[in-house]
Amino acid sequence: MNQIAREITAPKGFAALRVSDVKHYSDRLFAFKTERPAGFRFRSGEFAMIGLPVDGKPLVRAYSIASPNWEEHLEFYSIKVPDGPLTSRLQNIGVGDHILIRPKPVGTLVFDALLPGKRLFLLSTGTGVASFASVIRDPEVYEKFDEIYLLHTCREVSELAYGRDLVQSVLTHEYLGELADGKLHHLPTTTRENSEHMGRINTWIEDGRLAEFAGGTLTPETDRVMICGSMAMLKTLKECCETLGFKEGSNSKPGEFVIEKAFAE
Repeated sequence: MNQIAREITAPKGFAALRVSDVKHYSDRLFAFKTERPAGFRFRSGEFAMIGLPVDGKPLVRAYSIASPNWEEHLEFYSIKVPDGPLTSRLQNIGVGDHILIRPKPVGTLVFDALLPGKRLFLLSTGTGVASFASVIRDPEVYEKFDEIYLLHTCREVSELAYGRDLVQSVLTHEYLGELADGKLHHLPTTTRENSEHMGRINTWIEDGRLAEFAGGTLTPETDRVMICGSMAMLKTLKECCETLGFKEGSNSKPGEFVIEKAFAE
């Protein structure tokens, strides 16, 4: 049995959370749930600093809070890096173990950073889709936007499983399913392994396939965009948005697109 995080004492400024569920999607990806601290509040799309004590000190990284803000537990989605300082340890946690969390969520992938619009495009690669797991499970998104498009790009088909499960859970949910029906659209694509949809998100934008899929070209007049992925992906899609006339937003000054750099490697 794993003992690395069975019992830990939270240092000042942190809380210790008991792990309640762990699901391994592949040898590279896993998700886990923990208890939610009393009074812990967050906006959909925010992230928290979580981790483990290593050599008596907290080793933490930014992780999107994938669970909806109304859920009683917290959910996180992670990549496994064999020699990663944190993930090489975190991937071994089991039910009953504990992790550390700094209970001060922050982030820019929030509704407050966007101006009102009609269509919302959520553009993600890899584990960046976790940033939008909370967003598409928030009833508010279906009140604010007429159409929500979740784009998720990975190298291989197996890496799309978390996103597929996520969308299915929304569409079949007793309450969310009615709100999302006809509004939530999912576009999973791969870049290495052959699949139904191939290609990077910027390619879909540039060659017109996204416009065909969504029923119209991206325009700052009606569309809003959230972006989460690698640094290279953020740079490319930021340039795409700016070329189309979109202005970047923030919590203090809402705009037409936002990016989250906290999880980028």
